[in-house]
Amino acid sequence: MQNTIATRIYDFLKQFPPFQFMASDDLFKISTLANVLYLDKDQILFSRDELYSDRFYIVQQGAIKLTRPSGNKTKVVDICDEGDLFGLKVTSENTYRTTATANEETIIYTIPVEAFSAFAKANKAISNYLIASFASNIKDPYTLQQNGSLLNTYEPDRNQDLLGLQQANYSKNVVSCDPSATVQEAAQLMQSSRIGSLVVTSNELPVGILTNRELRNTIASGTDTTSTLTKDIMIHPVVCAPGDITVGQAQLMLIKYGVNHLVITKDGTDRSAIIGILSKHDIVVSFGNSPAELIKEIKRAEKTKLLRMSWEKATVILTNYLDQGLPLSHILNIFSELKGALIYRTMELSLAKMSEPPPVPFTWLALGSQGREEQLLYTDQDNALVYENVPAEKEEATKAYFLRLANRMNKRLHKIGYDYCPADMMGSNPLYCLPISEWKEKFKGWIYDPSPESMLLSGIFFDYRRTFGSQQLVDELTTHIYSLLGDSSIFYRFMAKDALKNPPPVSFFRNFLVESDGAHKDEFDIKNRAMAPLIGAARVLSLYHGLKNVNRTSTRYEQLATLEPENRELYESCAYAFKALLKFRVQQGLKNGDSGRFIQLESLSKSDRLKLKRCFKPLRDVQEVLRVRFQTQNLS
Repeated sequence: MQNTIATRIYDFLKQFPPFQFMASDDLFKISTLANVLYLDKDQILFSRDELYSDRFYIVQQGAIKLTRPSGNKTKVVDICDEGDLFGLKVTSENTYRTTATANEETIIYTIPVEAFSAFAKANKAISNYLIASFASNIKDPYTLQQNGSLLNTYEPDRNQDLLGLQQANYSKNVVSCDPSATVQEAAQLMQSSRIGSLVVTSNELPVGILTNRELRNTIASGTDTTSTLTKDIMIHPVVCAPGDITVGQAQLMLIKYGVNHLVITKDGTDRSAIIGILSKHDIVVSFGNSPAELIKEIKRAEKTKLLRMSWEKATVILTNYLDQGLPLSHILNIFSELKGALIYRTMELSLAKMSEPPPVPFTWLALGSQGREEQLLYTDQDNALVYENVPAEKEEATKAYFLRLANRMNKRLHKIGYDYCPADMMGSNPLYCLPISEWKEKFKGWIYDPSPESMLLSGIFFDYRRTFGSQQLVDELTTHIYSLLGDSSIFYRFMAKDALKNPPPVSFFRNFLVESDGAHKDEFDIKNRAMAPLIGAARVLSLYHGLKNVNRTSTRYEQLATLEPENRELYESCAYAFKALLKFRVQQGLKNGDSGRFIQLESLSKSDRLKLKRCFKPLRDVQEVLRVRFQTQNLS
């Protein structure tokens, strides 16, 4: 006889993660073990500090409110609605950290933990989902991953076989020669060994690399190979790495140092024995594509359209990396190098079209998301130009020169694919193409005389990064800014209030707050409603602590976690949530061919909606830190 209750439970559970990842037979077995429970409004299911039950819960109909004490008040941690899991033990603690109360008349299903645990351990999709998006008894998924073990036995999967995280496969057959060997002797050794490179060693320690390219250049120049020594043409200093280097780490080193080979040594330095050699070709074979090669292509580009084509290839690489599941921090590191090369080459081409060289040193600043190294998709431009002070009689001509240069630069970036800034926050705007003295005055005004209007500009211009030109000018401006910040507590209060202008992006009843009108009516603005509050909080807190040259939002939170141990869990949660939100936005942008900012919620699966909501958890708490610390309620 058919178990009709189990069948109804099965039909319900199969719609929601992680049950949708289970085989039909396994899910039906779980459904036969489930019980149905009815709760009246305000009825308590379990209380904080109560011992965990041997069952966990899924809302079938209605809503469950999870609360915990906060000072003299009771704080609502979450509202669980249809399909949500809660009450599952995910840390080593033996008692509930929240109280579960029916927010309305509610029907829930209860499932035995022990039976479900067996399926979760055997099914990676279930474990990964729970790690990524289930955290009803704690603040967020990051805490779950760091502070406990799922079902008391789970160890986070480090994905060691994932491309980019796997150990690099280097050649252990290293052929070497002495620096005093002639070029001809080195060439003969390479030919007899059938290799394209050899390591130059002194006292068995690496001092350089010699490749076919150096040999070809030497011969082409007519140099006497019988008298020229290897040390005269080798690549040095040599770049070394340890034997446990991953593919992703090796790729970053090749890009950073602009080399084609890494010498693998026992301790990763040039002061220990050689154990292998790793070439760029080895990395290309591992990844199937090479950002290092793309950087070379960018550097060789002679036209803007070629830069656009190169950046379109970068988008393909980005898609592949996301599909492979590479950590976002790794992706950001690689694309920071790629974007840096793109901007640098764009400026070189712009300078080449000027009738004369720059009259004084200058620097081109990337602002906003690009200044934070968080720009992975085509968005609008935010940039500025700073140049050295000149005598009054030369100011007009100097500014005219740099405005022409900035105009060329902005036009080229537009052709590459970056829209003009709607607010005209670009170097071609006379307001943002200034000598260092005027930039100092501008920042002084924002800091000493803050206003709601100036906060819009501060939010963009305090996240700056040099992409071309004088580092000295940037250092001078940074030193000036931080000398002013120490005297202005009112500025922090205004900046904190600005970071609070967008409340957490879900209503009390856990509905997404969407746009109420306009072209994006009923769509969710992930940038302004979810990411911007986290960015703003990280900015003001990092400025408050004097964190210089730390622009990336997740890195700011990670450093704040060290500076404020009492808030460590919260800041680590914010770092995790921001990276998850950024990755989600990028995936949506690539899928829809846009910036990924506005999301049609009906296009998301239940799983994706739940994951998004989990990322909102730390937002309310970090905003409360801002309110208390900077007393924003007293500002008019």
